[in-house]
Amino acid sequence: MPSIESNQLLLAAAAACEDKKAEDIRILALDPAESGLTDYFLICNGTNDRQNVAITDEIEIRLKREFGVYPNSVEGRRQGEWILMDYVDFVVHIFLTEKRAYYDIERLRKSAQTVDLKELKTMLVKKTAVARAKPAKKAVKKAVAKKAAKAAVARKPARPKAKT
Repeated sequence: MPSIESNQLLLAAAAACEDKKAEDIRILALDPAESGLTDYFLICNGTNDRQNVAITDEIEIRLKREFGVYPNSVEGRRQGEWILMDYVDFVVHIFLTEKRAYYDIERLRKSAQTVDLKELKTMLVKKTAVARAKPAKKAVKKAVAKKAAKAAVARKPARPKAKT
């Protein structure tokens, strides 16, 4: 199951695509039984090779700046027709419109579920809230235990001093 951080990275990459006017942005949650390589595909297309390189650059810069994460590899940047960015937990595919139609990787991954960006954001907000609540509960328990220990020490009678 993908971590909160990998979902945050995925959302940041999708936002970078939107900011650079990528078209038809889709996230596919891959079936773990069929694909042990990655959890998600982020797929989009640009109208020309220069736009595709700009989308790639924006994703790379944003994930580096906000999370300190670099892609494991980037393929196809020079041609710009189909650029693949491997971030382990997800892979970004940036196509020219005609190349996307030709390769049709959405059809090749029939078992993959399309993930709605709004749903993913909502799920991430809930998971983050739960994750933040757990350390707070631990801190409260620790503070209560510490207070109880102090109270126990305060109630303990002092030992009489030994006579010499």
